Amino acid sequence: LKPRNSRPQSLCRCSGSNALKPFLMALGFVQIAAPVAPTVSAGVATATTQLESNLQLSAVALRGAQAHSSSASSGSWQRVTAGVAAAAVTSTALAGRRRKTAAPLAGTSVAPSVAPAQPHQSKSLRGARMIVCAGGSGAKLPEGRKLRVAVIGGGPGGACCAETLAEAGIETYLIERKMDNCKPCGGAIPLCMIDEFDLPIELVDRKVRKMTMISPTNKEVQIGQTLKDDEYIGMVRREVLDAFIRDRAGQKGAKLINGLFMSMTTPKAKDEPYVLTYNDFGEQGGDARKGVRKTLEVDVVIGGDGANSRVAKEIEAGDYEYAIAFQERMRISEDKMDYYKERAEMYVGEDVSPDFYAWVFPKCDHVAVGTGTVVDKKGIQKYQQGIRDRARNRIAGGEILRVEAHPIPEHPRPWRVRDRATLIGDAAGYVTKCSGEGIYFAAKSGRMCAESIVERSENGTRMINDRDLYDYINKFDAKYGPTYLVLDALQKLFYTSDAARESFVDLCEEKYVQQVTFDSYLYKTVQGNNPIGDVALLGKTLSSLYKNNTSKPAPMRELV
Repeated sequence: LKPRNSRPQSLCRCSGSNALKPFLMALGFVQIAAPVAPTVSAGVATATTQLESNLQLSAVALRGAQAHSSSASSGSWQRVTAGVAAAAVTSTALAGRRRKTAAPLAGTSVAPSVAPAQPHQSKSLRGARMIVCAGGSGAKLPEGRKLRVAVIGGGPGGACCAETLAEAGIETYLIERKMDNCKPCGGAIPLCMIDEFDLPIELVDRKVRKMTMISPTNKEVQIGQTLKDDEYIGMVRREVLDAFIRDRAGQKGAKLINGLFMSMTTPKAKDEPYVLTYNDFGEQGGDARKGVRKTLEVDVVIGGDGANSRVAKEIEAGDYEYAIAFQERMRISEDKMDYYKERAEMYVGEDVSPDFYAWVFPKCDHVAVGTGTVVDKKGIQKYQQGIRDRARNRIAGGEILRVEAHPIPEHPRPWRVRDRATLIGDAAGYVTKCSGEGIYFAAKSGRMCAESIVERSENGTRMINDRDLYDYINKFDAKYGPTYLVLDALQKLFYTSDAARESFVDLCEEKYVQQVTFDSYLYKTVQGNNPIGDVALLGKTLSSLYKNNTSKPAPMRELV
């Protein structure tokens, strides 16, 4: 249980199984689904009803338990430094082992192990068994009345959430301001997303089977030699992908509203609805300025409205650091486009980004050329010029079709649940460091959120509360928390100097790195680790970092 006024909701510090895994993610595209030990707070959140009825814990005791659990897991990550990426996983493992020791609740006393318990002392919960109860903790809704849920934002997260809710029979409203929105985005999706979200192959503009990593001195490393014939990274246009999932949600019963969410009134009592205010644009296009002011009463609000989320502001979810992504869609000649037929390029270097990477990604009939940065947002135009210069021979004569810029969150918000409102996707901060991947995690968080609501509300027949929404938060953090922590460490290690970036590209030459990288990205799980390969890679990493930090940089190469 996480009371309303408890500490901010950070990603869980979960244990990893291998301290060398960070080095297996030399590419920005690695995602680790490490085995995770359940946290004390997760257990409490999913067994709230049982605890309240059987143990009759006071609010003070619950807050004390949460504080103790949080303090046991918060310190290790803050001490991770950029120079020791491998220690990130090791330290989280230690934190996980510390959490296995039961914490005494506030207001109780626990006798030392060498002394017998005194009769007058309060009993602790040491050794108590958790009973996880399915189903919602709210009241049964009147006959014929379904739970009403408003999803704000119609990107992959909001659309997948609305689709799952509507399919279960829940009264669902999906409010999206721009139904033809073209969000600035590289557009890369993992292979597993095609089947997992039942996406037609026609949505994929390009199947990338070759990835070229380009170092600060223009050293090129070709990646993709470990891919099977039927494996690829899908490149999509967001306006096409988002519209498809939104329309499918509408076909399954969600009411699609072309409107701009303005504000909401928070309920004063547990059985009162949220009252949303929005401008309804009806059949007008995305450039429409005037709409009809309307209100909507709902029981639950889900914010999937991006990095500048208005829902997040309404529930006081707190601020987060963000990056600026800048991208130009560019049409190039057919012979140059043929080079990018199955290829994407990633450039690293101080000239293209001080803390991220730049890219040239293929689309259906053009390429996307862009970059991003957190530490120097005002210099984004300078870095965009840097990637134009580096790739000039490959995009020469290109016609700029569209210029796009958008904020990208760098970490989850301090709060992701407040009462009966929660956040998903970019609004929650689910974009990975190092790779900047967000599409899959937005869609996944939307679906996981909806599945928890469906389960806890018993298919929309019961009211839910914040404890039911924490069910989704805890599951998402347990599954993907280590991914975000480790990729953050990798970004701090490899994206801070040109010497480290040269080492980053050096590591990409290793076949073992390519195998684990693509397996991890395409299927969202690390596959095929072997201890001998791990040790060899560790040695290669250390020697490369030493060499590039102590020797003179190689001369700049010219790309052709």
